[in-house]
Amino acid sequence: MSEDAIGAAYLDDALRNFRSYKKLAEEALAQISSEEMFRLIDPDANSIAMLIKHMSGNMRSRWTDFLTSDGEKPDRHRDREFEIDPATTRAEVMKWWEEGWQKVFDAVTPLQPHDLLRNVLIAGREHTVLQAISRQLLHYAGHVNQIVLLAKHFRGSEWKSLSIPKGQSETFARQFEQRHAARSQTT
Repeated sequence: MSEDAIGAAYLDDALRNFRSYKKLAEEALAQISSEEMFRLIDPDANSIAMLIKHMSGNMRSRWTDFLTSDGEKPDRHRDREFEIDPATTRAEVMKWWEEGWQKVFDAVTPLQPHDLLRNVLIAGREHTVLQAISRQLLHYAGHVNQIVLLAKHFRGSEWKSLSIPKGQSETFARQFEQRHAARSQTT
């Protein structure tokens, strides 16, 4: 496999993972009330709205002019990303969410394999594009999992599993095997 093919595969996988994390969080967000979006589980905790505001701020900073400017923009005020005005609505939070992800997709989609070894700056430190993408994938995965955990906590017994429900692994495996066997027989 050529270096270009490996690079193209990495970029495709990165985009697939970004989309997967976005979708996972959205499936959790669909299960919570507006009140729960802003709820704190303790005074020092972050609400789901705070996590989204922070992610959006990070996304705007990191991905705006991704290849040509430092990913830590001088107009970013990270600490404010964890402050929510009491008048903030769910619609505003979801607007931040969509705008942030749009920055990610607008920056990553046009990248080509030869871009992966280019250098970009994040807070004055050099990273290859590959390193910067991996760094952000890990960062967003962490926050998406926080969102999912909080949403699951708020829903309690009403939670609809986003993966294999607890205690149903064997059933899921058998159903997967049956679907796969049926597909194999039709080809």
